[in-house]
Amino acid sequence: MAENLIYSLAENAYKNNRRLVAPLVGFPGLNLYPSTIKLAQQNSGEQIKVLQAIEREFHPDVMFPLMDLSVEANALGQYTVFPVDDSATVEQLVKFTEEDLERLQSISLASDTRAQGYIATISLMKKTLPSSVSIGCYVSGPYTLTGLLIGASIAATYTILNPKLLHSFCKVSAEKIAEYAKELVRAGAETVCFLEPSGVMLGPEQFREFSANYIRQIHEEIGASIPAIYHVCGNSMHLIHEMCNAGVQALSLDSREAGVDLRSVAESLPKDVVLIGNLCPTGSILTGAPSDVKAEVDELLRLMDPFPNFILSTGCDLPKQTPIENIKAFMDAGRAHRIIR
Repeated sequence: MAENLIYSLAENAYKNNRRLVAPLVGFPGLNLYPSTIKLAQQNSGEQIKVLQAIEREFHPDVMFPLMDLSVEANALGQYTVFPVDDSATVEQLVKFTEEDLERLQSISLASDTRAQGYIATISLMKKTLPSSVSIGCYVSGPYTLTGLLIGASIAATYTILNPKLLHSFCKVSAEKIAEYAKELVRAGAETVCFLEPSGVMLGPEQFREFSANYIRQIHEEIGASIPAIYHVCGNSMHLIHEMCNAGVQALSLDSREAGVDLRSVAESLPKDVVLIGNLCPTGSILTGAPSDVKAEVDELLRLMDPFPNFILSTGCDLPKQTPIENIKAFMDAGRAHRIIR
């Protein structure tokens, strides 16, 4: 495995008795700059203003564009709905079949206008954000994208009844994700985060077969020098081993409330695989007071004090309505924490 740059950043912070702090905070940025989710997701000029506002207000160590799981599926022809103030959603009015595989394979995902918008956003982040901010990008995971193309229930059924056809779709999905990811990296992304929320429904063997093996292939095609993060929503405890074996440099895991025991994961991980997480995005940071957020962050950081390979974040993307003062409390508590060895 190539040198883990994410681990180097986390370890250097740890040696200086602090943690990197990087909440998944895209959508609340729209409370700092008066745009809408629809505009920001479709207009790189609007999105960079939101991201610049986030950086000025919170100074996170790592930043990503607004999370959007619809980009690749939309670029491949799936029907997508664009609410004014909610994230774009794939509506499966079209379910692609085996006859569509050749056509899907011929589509240039990187030529899609929405994909180009995110590529432009990454370029603007690289040009305008402080050099101290590490820039990451999001891409869909291969199993999740396949589920958006053929239907999540159909994909789940195919893991048992038609794995050969499911592999055919996952292979095309992986090729398109790699094409898109390479363009994001060329634009300036320093880290690629694979979003595989649908993977949580799989058993370990199925997850390895239809997700992790393809993630490894995509990462190798992008380039081993580009750190990769594997993000699975929900209780992914049964998948940790397979996620690590995909050759990624970091795991982004959901919250304790979702069932993730971060301390237990840290004790079982290779020492150079970084854990990112895992404050509940719909808990005290959304509905509590700043003092509640501070207490929760302090508890999580104390729990993780023994482990250099940890970055403080949220278990998933924060909702737009997350109070700004609570995100500040999260950042302040993370910055103020001093590690007890």
